[in-house]
Order: sequence, then C-alpha cells, then structure tokens
Amino acid sequence: MTLLAAPLALAACDSGDDTEAMDDTAMADVQMPMDDSDMPMMGSDGAMRTASAEGIVTAIDADAGTITVDHGAVPAIEWPAMTMGFQADEQLRQDVAVGDTISFDFTTGEGGNTITSITKK
Repeated sequence: MTLLAAPLALAACDSGDDTEAMDDTAMADVQMPMDDSDMPMMGSDGAMRTASAEGIVTAIDADAGTITVDHGAVPAIEWPAMTMGFQADEQLRQDVAVGDTISFDFTTGEGGNTITSITKK
C-alpha cells in the first residue's frame, strides 16, 4: 500500500501552477487493498463464530433490521473496540433503545454479523 500511496501523494503536491494534479476522477480507478488480517470474521475453517460483547446502542434501523452498537474489544474473535451494525430480529430491536448499555451474544461469518441475545445493563 505504501508503494501506491507515495506516488499519489507526490502527484497531489503543488506543481507551481493553479491546477490540481489529481482530481476525483483520477482517484476513481485507484484500488487500495484491504488488509482484514487485523479483524478475522471467521475461524480458519470458514465456520460461523459466536462471541459476546458489551456496548452502547447508538442506532436502531427497523427498515434495515439492524442495531448499531459501540462495543468494547472482543478478545474471543480478536476484534478491537468499534462501532458497527448487527442484524437483529424485530423482538431484539424492540427490547432496546438508543443509549442503552447492553451485553449481547452474536454470530459472525460470511453471512454477516447477527445479534442472537441482548441483556440491558
């Protein structure tokens, strides 16, 4: 990634005239590789994994069927603390409100991240 970033940074530097060296369309074709090695979603065999976490509900989206949680680190699956959305069934979405502190169990894998149970703190 550094090999790609350095030329792009240099190209964006002021060349002495008033025109921009790169515009948004020039950046459209640049693809940065994603390094997801810091946040494994599945076991090495590709199976769904289960874990528990604690956090604060920051959003509930009935249309998308999600609950967004600002959660702490999840050592069991090597996740850092972050804010992210989880799929959750209607009953679970109705059991919590934005601002609630919760502990929750969830599954994660190729199919996404799904809350399976919630307990308000």
